[in-house]
Amino acid sequence: MIYAKKSLGQNYLVDINIIKKIVSLKPICDKNVLEIGPGKGALTEELLKNNPKSLILIEKDDLLFNELKSKYKNNPKIIIFNEDILNFKVEEKIKKKSIIFGNLPYNISSQILVKLIKFKKWPPNYSDLILMFQKEMAERVIGNFGSPKYGRLSILRNYRLKISDKFNISSNCFFPKPKVESTVLHLEPKKNDLLKIKKIENLEKVTNLLFSGKRKMINKNIKKIFNEKKIKMIKNLDLKLRPSNLKPEKYYEITKLFEKK
Repeated sequence: MIYAKKSLGQNYLVDINIIKKIVSLKPICDKNVLEIGPGKGALTEELLKNNPKSLILIEKDDLLFNELKSKYKNNPKIIIFNEDILNFKVEEKIKKKSIIFGNLPYNISSQILVKLIKFKKWPPNYSDLILMFQKEMAERVIGNFGSPKYGRLSILRNYRLKISDKFNISSNCFFPKPKVESTVLHLEPKKNDLLKIKKIENLEKVTNLLFSGKRKMINKNIKKIFNEKKIKMIKNLDLKLRPSNLKPEKYYEITKLFEKK
């Protein structure tokens, strides 16, 4: 029986065709690769078949870490860290132009993505993110303006990452079988020179505050950020709108003004 911890959100991808499809999203031959949560190493094996230059594995589970360490002890390309990805200093360890793969634990997938979005150096040392999410969470990550899933996460993602590709995966491709469908997203860093924000954390603060009253008009919450004079400096802002009625560019504009405080 395959060992799996529910507390760590462990659902192992066992469909080899899907594994090959994930790896084929980006050529990795002679490239630096990092894998988040390799688990039993099914995706890892396929990554190695494609001859990466180097491979960093980050595995929190002690038992799985020890299995991987034993399995790959004679492979000089591989470095394995027994760490929680949320505490791991990815930005310090990652190599230039790395490609990051990950079958992310559903319960912390958005936190992992935000961590990768909030790299201090931008463009970052990764060229691509190929990550698996619960389907509903993936829809929130994509969350185009005007869609029901548009919100804080999609605004933050849209500022720094573009969606390059995506496909859904049936729950039948996993063991243990999860109760939900999954989606793989291929994301790439982008520059946003026209609406330059000094600190991505400030965009996070602004969106968190305004979306704290998601179904209410923004007039009360925006006054927690600005005085009347500053509010009038925001062009074409209707205070009767709800947070979901503001385009991403308007949030970037508000954040730029916030940074001038």
